[in-house]
Amino acid sequence: MTSFSSSPPPAKSPTPTAPPHVENENTDPTQTPLPPPPGYGVTGILRRWRHEDTLKRVSLGLRVLGFVFSVLAFIIMASNKHGRGRNFDEYEEYRYALAIAILSTLYTGLQSWRQIYEMSNGRQIISGRNLALIDFFGDQIIAYLLISAASAAVPMTNRMREGADNIFTDSSAACISMEFLAFFILGLSAMLSGYTLAKKTYV
Repeated sequence: MTSFSSSPPPAKSPTPTAPPHVENENTDPTQTPLPPPPGYGVTGILRRWRHEDTLKRVSLGLRVLGFVFSVLAFIIMASNKHGRGRNFDEYEEYRYALAIAILSTLYTGLQSWRQIYEMSNGRQIISGRNLALIDFFGDQIIAYLLISAASAAVPMTNRMREGADNIFTDSSAACISMEFLAFFILGLSAMLSGYTLAKKTYV
């Protein structure tokens, strides 16, 4: 008698099921949209404009002060003539101090005029990153020349004061003081120009 062995029926492959449907959060009309990150939107743009306007005003104020101190240094040294042996043009250090005072007067005067023109007309003479580079390096160069001229004239003035302290040495010391103040002001302006240059996001 032949026996037939019963084998189990083949297993059916599982029927694939569709993944669960997840509704897009952005399509929910009842959901409140997330606020924009800081610095975007109308509020961020207005805040950035106010910040840039404040920086421009501070920069203009510093350059105007630098112009005033440079003009004073120029006038004091140029008028420091009191007879033979007491004329500034007889000493190389004082001639150098006068030349740097003139250069600083021209630079700060032109920069102040440019900024006043741009703020009153609402457009830049030199636009973009080039202007920030000119401001940054120009402030640094003039500040270095001012401290160089003032430092060169200090020893000469001190030696003269040891012999006789008079109106000539007093005028020389006043010019040196004005150049030191102009150096300090332009040093601050250079720091502000560097910050403005670093904030530029375009090339």
